Amino acid sequence: MRIPVPRPRSLAGQLFAMQVVLVAAVVAGCAVFAYLTDRAQAEETARRQSTATASAVAKSPAVVAAARSEDPTGRLQPYTEALRKDAGVTFVVIMAPDGTRWTHPEATEIGRTYLGHIEPAVHGRIFSETHLGVLGPSVRTVAPVYDGGRVVALVSAGITIEKISEQVREQVTALLGMAGAALVLGGAGTYWINARLRRHTHGMNATELSRMHDYHEAALHAVSEGLVMLDGQRRIALINDGARELLGLTDADVVGRSAAELGLPSSLTGALLSAGPRVDELHLTADRVLVVNTRPVVGGERRGTVATLRDRTELQALSGELDSERGFTQALRSQAHEAANRLHTVVSLIELGRADEAVEFATAELELAQALTDRVVDAVAEPVLAALLLGKAAQANESGVELVLTEDSRIDDGLLPGTLPARDLVTILGNLIDNAVEAASAEALASPAARARVTVTAAARDGELLVRVADSGPGVPPDLQEAVFDRGWSTRGPGRGLGLALVRQTAHRHRGTLTLTPNEDAGATFTVRIPLGVAAGAEASA
Repeated sequence: MRIPVPRPRSLAGQLFAMQVVLVAAVVAGCAVFAYLTDRAQAEETARRQSTATASAVAKSPAVVAAARSEDPTGRLQPYTEALRKDAGVTFVVIMAPDGTRWTHPEATEIGRTYLGHIEPAVHGRIFSETHLGVLGPSVRTVAPVYDGGRVVALVSAGITIEKISEQVREQVTALLGMAGAALVLGGAGTYWINARLRRHTHGMNATELSRMHDYHEAALHAVSEGLVMLDGQRRIALINDGARELLGLTDADVVGRSAAELGLPSSLTGALLSAGPRVDELHLTADRVLVVNTRPVVGGERRGTVATLRDRTELQALSGELDSERGFTQALRSQAHEAANRLHTVVSLIELGRADEAVEFATAELELAQALTDRVVDAVAEPVLAALLLGKAAQANESGVELVLTEDSRIDDGLLPGTLPARDLVTILGNLIDNAVEAASAEALASPAARARVTVTAAARDGELLVRVADSGPGVPPDLQEAVFDRGWSTRGPGRGLGLALVRQTAHRHRGTLTLTPNEDAGATFTVRIPLGVAAGAEASA
């Protein structure tokens, strides 16, 4: 049979028990200190009160006159009893210089010898002491009575320790009541505070909290995804190593700064500052394509936001290559379809006995198709770019758009460095041509008389790669010429607007530029310039 091991008390419970013990100890200490202080003060007060009473009686003329008389007791006993009750002392004893009592609260003690020291008073000095007398231990003061410079009597006034203790008990009772109330209030306040602490710590003890912190730190730095936590004021509360790398944050003091002060792209900053959740949104930084998910932390009030970041740069590049391959396939399908139509035309002309016309038609079509192929292959030695241009030309032709490669286009073999990968060339040229073909095709549909045309320039000279794509489309309004490069901006509905942003990001990664200039007649021209001499350094830093 397994004996269950009791679970250690929670951190809140441990703190509660410790605080209750501490409060109780403080209250008990204060009570003991107050008791001792009150006891000392009560004895000092009794000593002063007895001294004042004894001094006043010793200076009374009636006492001096009674001391001369034949019956001092008869004259002084009523006086001392009345005075004892009025002065609040336990006893007032007047005696002869030899210590024989003339008065006493108990009549049977009159005539007997005083219990206590009288020598200092006999010699003319007032003194106080604590002594055990007939009424019990008491604090008493003995004063001499003078008559003509001679001590004729002694006066002793005192308060018993029992009476002093009774007064102290009354004070201590009130003190204990206040101490008990303070203990109850302190315990209630401590319980309320620890109840809140228990809710915040979920009832875990110190060991469990320490273990969770260690797991938290290990998991935080082990995951490759970026993790950012913002507090209710949109300040960075926590960020792991992956997020620092993905966002390009090298400062050590990022924690505590507002997300708006990190210098991130406006769209990404807006996603982090958003009050609502974001699911699988694509955002671009200077060098990366990030998938961003955010979720607000809510617990009775907004406590912040948790954001996760995934790097999709390589996946986006592969997706671009896949789109290009898909475009090539569609282009080949279109070319096969057109070739089949032309072949059927040639066969039909031969069947009709018009062989000369069949040869003339086939020769013209072959020359037309071969002219573009020869032009592209002769000008562009880079095989990926050449294949891309031929495929895009077929796609453009299928959309009713003429794609033209300018005469000054030339990229000789070996001019492009190996640090400028083919996928980046596909991203730049493919997206620019796709946008240009769509713009030219849309303008042709709107104005049937307009000529749909896309002009491409691709050249490597003077230490830089130049890619220029001009279209005959509607152009870009002046107030939108900067907005077209933002992620998500598009005139063709949601889910678009990533192409130009990727082109600019790719150009920036290789220390290049992307510019937009309006054409004189119609359309727009996008120009990418990439310095070939620094491409290696750019790729290495990226």
